[in-house]
Amino acid sequence: MTEPLLSVRDLRVAFRSGRQIREVLHGVSFDVLPGETLAIVGESGSGKSTTASAIIRLLPGTGHISGGSVTLDGRELTTASRGDMEDIRGRDIGFVPQDPMSNLNPVWSIGFQVKEAVRANGLAQGRREVSERAVEVLKQAGLADAARRMHQFPHQFSGGMRQRALIGIGLAADPKLLIADEPTSALDVTVQRVILDHLAMLTSERGTSVLLITHDLGLAGDRADRIIVMNQGEIVEAGPSAEILSNPQHPYTQRLVAAAPSLASQRIGAIAQAHAGKAEAAPAVVEVRGLVKEYSIRTGGLRQERFRAVDDVSFEIPRGKTLALVGESGSGKSTVAKMLLQLEKPTDGEILIDGNATSTMSRAEVFRLRRRMQPVFQDPYGSLDPLRSIGTLISEPLHVHGIGTRDEQHQRALELLDQVALPRELAWRYPNELSGGQRQRVAIARALALKPDIVVLDEAVSALDVLVQDQILHLLSDLQRELGLTYLFITHDLAVVRVAADFVCVMEKGRIVEQGRVDDIFSNPQEEYTQRLLEAIPGAAAPLGGIGR
Repeated sequence: MTEPLLSVRDLRVAFRSGRQIREVLHGVSFDVLPGETLAIVGESGSGKSTTASAIIRLLPGTGHISGGSVTLDGRELTTASRGDMEDIRGRDIGFVPQDPMSNLNPVWSIGFQVKEAVRANGLAQGRREVSERAVEVLKQAGLADAARRMHQFPHQFSGGMRQRALIGIGLAADPKLLIADEPTSALDVTVQRVILDHLAMLTSERGTSVLLITHDLGLAGDRADRIIVMNQGEIVEAGPSAEILSNPQHPYTQRLVAAAPSLASQRIGAIAQAHAGKAEAAPAVVEVRGLVKEYSIRTGGLRQERFRAVDDVSFEIPRGKTLALVGESGSGKSTVAKMLLQLEKPTDGEILIDGNATSTMSRAEVFRLRRRMQPVFQDPYGSLDPLRSIGTLISEPLHVHGIGTRDEQHQRALELLDQVALPRELAWRYPNELSGGQRQRVAIARALALKPDIVVLDEAVSALDVLVQDQILHLLSDLQRELGLTYLFITHDLAVVRVAADFVCVMEKGRIVEQGRVDDIFSNPQEEYTQRLLEAIPGAAAPLGGIGR
């Protein structure tokens, strides 16, 4: 038998809190063979990322390896010196973290940070050679116009572009093992496919092994040779990808498979049929006509060019329905949302709410409009003040709009916690004490505080694991039915669109290239771009088992 590249035996990890020690990994064991892709799947808190951090000895805070063994090519890592581990990281084990914004320094250019990795791993010498290698690294990660992008800063990149830069850094030294912790969770499906195809090339041509950590079972099925399912710090099931996904044995694995939008074909069909039945004509509450948004971009010196981010976009959202805007990063969907929310002014075109043009509204009228129209953003932690309690955060819109006394506002916050199925005692806690799914429920509760009839959801479930995502989508569906809400649902995940939306608009380079009922678009896409988006859905088109095989 082939000797494993990575061997993990009875790995235990504990965290110290005061005098107490809490074990979070309970004897995890597995192997990764040369050239193999192994996926670890499970919901948030299952131990996936802790396992990865333990392997490269980068456990946060008071975390420490309390038992077991980790060997790479027969070399023990748990007892390796700090200097040895610094040499191993990057050169022998590459690492791609999940959150690009908190892993890129905002005051350094992208090029500086890539060149830093090139120098640290001894990949080039001399300023020119280092710069050339850094450009090559970004090109390999799928970043267009890499030479120009080198001079930009993280805030000037989209979320997908930032993640691609991190992927480039992780692959820069051609490591033997790449640990990819949710490497594509912020990417749209076509870019995700490009990145994962690149990993497939590394695996087949260079013998690089990949430890893929993901909550997306469709992606794991497409890209991994074997799958490990983790729950509460333990491995509950392991085996070949096709076998795990087609015939899961453990109840927890069965729940994960049932909750994955790209895998649960029976559930998707049933929900889609329900949407098709209720997608009859209804009066439009939101009308967008010929919307245009242009920005001025400095191209060098004092020269500026006009860039059209949104180009002649038109659509309607019937009352009580859900319209999804889908497309790749940079297609203009979030810019449309900002204009609808009155956070950006259109260069041209018109937005009407119940037939009233927003362009002619006074500041007072816009302020009143915002009571009717509320956003839920992708990152709930970034939109919730960490210094305020959950109850205060939820009641904040009531305070801003001068609705009710303090006691009435607090009571409304408790009622909203009930409405989003969160315990009332969370009102006295803070955002850092909640899970990602709980924080997103808080963001939804806050959006509902003013009893709006329009909610703009910008990638509201893209960062959540499949079980929490399933819960949030069902919650949104229940709230829509109970309160008659109208949703604009912005996402790059077409599998979620299939479950959640009545109508869909497909955007490419600022324009809508196709729109219609969800069933019609999914069953009979007319545009090649739409076809490519649908083909790129993990688990939907490719056979199970094996990255690129």
